[in-house]
Amino acid sequence: MAHEVRMTLRLPEDLRDRLRAHAKSERRSLNSELVYMLEVGLRAAGVDASPPGGDTAGSAPA
Repeated sequence: MAHEVRMTLRLPEDLRDRLRAHAKSERRSLNSELVYMLEVGLRAAGVDASPPGGDTAGSAPA
């Protein structure tokens, strides 16, 4: 990613624990797993056509 931002995310503790366990099973940090899951989800919803982890800096809105 070319530019990163920091944000606060509030979520239930049990969800955080499940996400953390899944990230560990995928050998990723919790942050990396969340970014990956969000990118995949957006792509599946047709919101974002860029590949997970891809740089969208070169794409301009139509």
